[in-house]
Amino acid sequence: MKIKLKKGLRLSLAGALPANATATAAESRVFAIYPCDFPGFVPKVDVKEGEEVACGTAVMHDKNHPEVKLVSPVAGKVKAVVRGERRKVIRIEVEAGESRTESPVFKKPSEVGAIKEFLALSGLLAFMRQRPYDIVPNPSDKVRDIFVTAFDEAPLAPDYSVFSGIFKADDYQAGIDLLSEISEGKVYISHKAGFAYTALKGAEMVEFEGAYPASNAGVQIANISPVDKGEVVWTLDFATVGRIGRLVRTGVCDFQTIVAVVGPEVEKPSLVSTICGASIAPILEGKLKSTNRNLRIISGNVFTGIADSADAFIHFPYRQITVIYEGDDVDEFMGWASFSPKKMSESSSFPGRFFSKVFSPDARINGGRRAMIVSGQYDKFMPMDILPEYLIKAILSNNIDDMEKLGIYEVAPEDFAAAEYADTSKLPLQKIVRDGLDNLRKELE
Repeated sequence: MKIKLKKGLRLSLAGALPANATATAAESRVFAIYPCDFPGFVPKVDVKEGEEVACGTAVMHDKNHPEVKLVSPVAGKVKAVVRGERRKVIRIEVEAGESRTESPVFKKPSEVGAIKEFLALSGLLAFMRQRPYDIVPNPSDKVRDIFVTAFDEAPLAPDYSVFSGIFKADDYQAGIDLLSEISEGKVYISHKAGFAYTALKGAEMVEFEGAYPASNAGVQIANISPVDKGEVVWTLDFATVGRIGRLVRTGVCDFQTIVAVVGPEVEKPSLVSTICGASIAPILEGKLKSTNRNLRIISGNVFTGIADSADAFIHFPYRQITVIYEGDDVDEFMGWASFSPKKMSESSSFPGRFFSKVFSPDARINGGRRAMIVSGQYDKFMPMDILPEYLIKAILSNNIDDMEKLGIYEVAPEDFAAAEYADTSKLPLQKIVRDGLDNLRKELE
């Protein structure tokens, strides 16, 4: 099956990876697990500062589903349990020991009903999401289908082929075999042309062509087999399939990852081999341009990533760090209304829109927030059969009936990222959708 999408957005940013990029190792000593990276997960801490943990040892569990764990990505000692206001768990930091890969052995159960618990205990269930609500899956749910994303069209994102240095065809096949036992329907793998693993058995291959958000699971589900009320589907990326397969084949958790260090303020964009949750500073060491200006370091891409400091840690899904100017020290003639050809915009009012060049934007929103105008602007960036502007209005008014009719069960915040970038009203669409999904789940569950 091949699906070609016409709607979407491509940003032409400076700082892309070279075609022949190979990964070099970064020696991080401290790693962190952020519960906020896992929507729907209500954390309860299982470890204390100073406690020894192995790779794959549970450091938190979900209060609502105690079998669902977040685990340490390395063996070592718990350095800190960082809390915020009202003792909210911000992160747990683990300092790696000499044998950072030491791990307990997880044995794959023979009964199909226990496979979900097997994934939950290993921490890999938390790397997956369910529709509706875009949250960590509930192991007790019946799964209609499972959707695997094997490409990424986000700005400057690395290709999934970079993980071939970690996971092999046998790992991916073992992962698909396990997912096939969970799904009551099919396992779909969405990929683009040139995908190297089309021979995997037990999955239906779907080739996608199109700009971002074509690589989002929500867009793929909407164009393959939409979710109706009362149905549950699970989603995950292709790297997680490899981790699941490695767990099945060896019984141990493998949290190795490849991180792309990219962006206009990176001197030499490159790939770094590290472990999930690694500290950012060693990854960026010697890679940034020399400047006195403030930088925004983003764990992820410019659409959906989390802005953080250089002394923080990479966030899920642990694949990319993007560095751009903050823009808080810019003194620009006419400000956001400047018609400079250096200004990147999707509006045809700006001359840069018509130039085939790469841009080096900063983090300013270039305008002020104002009331939404229903003009069909969002629809140009969402290849889904919904009315996005009316859905946003329904969420803002907390109208549950309209939210259901307008397709809230199909969407995730990331599906609105491109529309948020181009939005002339400067509304935080992703936050609005996240809040709407969370409120809807509280009302109906």
